[in-house]
Parts: sequence; C-alpha cells; structure tokens
Amino acid sequence: MSVRQAFIVYCHPSDDSFTRHVLDAFTRGIADSGNGYIVSDLYRMGFRTDMTEKEYLRDAYYKNTPDLADDVLAEQEKINASDAVVFIYPVFWSEAPAKLVGWFDRVWSYGFAYGDKTMKTLDRGLILCSAGNSIENLERTGILESMKRVMIGDRLKDRVKKAEFIVFDNTSRENEMRETYWDQHLKKAYETGRHLFE
Repeated sequence: MSVRQAFIVYCHPSDDSFTRHVLDAFTRGIADSGNGYIVSDLYRMGFRTDMTEKEYLRDAYYKNTPDLADDVLAEQEKINASDAVVFIYPVFWSEAPAKLVGWFDRVWSYGFAYGDKTMKTLDRGLILCSAGNSIENLERTGILESMKRVMIGDRLKDRVKKAEFIVFDNTSRENEMRETYWDQHLKKAYETGRHLFE
C-alpha cells in the first residue's frame, strides 16, 4: 500500500487549547495508519493574511500572472503534493478565525483555485472545528448549515472529491460539558485521522 499524505492547515492562537489536542489526536491517527501529513500552523508561521493591493488587483482582473508571493506558492505546493486537505480551527463568531479566512483570500488565487486551475482535485477535504456551543444550538440557529455552506459549498466545492465537516461541540472552558465530551471528541479525532484514506 502506498503512503498517502494529508496537508493540514491548523489555525489557533494558543497551544493551551482543546483545538490543539484535536490536532495532536488527528495526526496520531494518520501516523498510526501508516500515512503521512504536513502541517501549516498559521499562527506559528506568522502567515500574512491581509491581501496586498497587488494581490487584490491580480485576482480582481483575473490575471493569471506568475508573480505570486513565496509564502502563497509554498502553500499551493503543499496542496498539490498531497491527497487530502484538512482544516482544524475553533469557531470564532460563527466563522473560521480571520487568519484562516485570510489564508483562503491569498492561497485560493486566480489560476490556482479557480479560473484555469493548476490546483489538483484532492481525494478528501475535511473540516475539524471546535465550538463552544452545542450541536443542537448550532443547528437550531442555522449557524452549522451556514458554516458548512461556506467551507464545503464555496471554499472546498469541486476542489475535493469528498468533503466532510465535523464539529467538536461544548468546548468552551466555562462549559460544564467540556470535560464530559473531552475524551470522546479526541477519540473521534484520532479515528478520523486513522481512517482518513479508507
């Protein structure tokens, strides 16, 4: 069996977080399956997420020019060297953190992610996010469906063959259910990593 690779985009400002534990459990699962992974930790990398005017004008006028920034090219190369892309992050105000949104703004450039695309179609696209709210509340308010529409319906779309959105809920520090769900959430993260390429 050939070794397959996942590219993980991790976005959380603190190592003292439940989301960090999700990353660790998930990558253990991948390693135990005999496959590989590479992680872009956006905060540790200091990844610049504000578009420059030049970057904006390039995409706004659909210019497929080769003058992309080195940090953007590096992320795009990681994608095209992988079989799956995985996003791990906390829910901030019903959305991914601004740093991850900015990653999409810059990395999903014209000529790579849309237009005359050079981005490969990946086998899997996976979102693992931690949320302070319960799944029931996220569903009742429509927030869960909204997050799925943005991440799967727009950002992943036809760029992956199969997409999945997993929420680890009740993770706020003051939430009395946090400890109750802790182990089962991390077990699910591990098993998801272990079976990613099945």
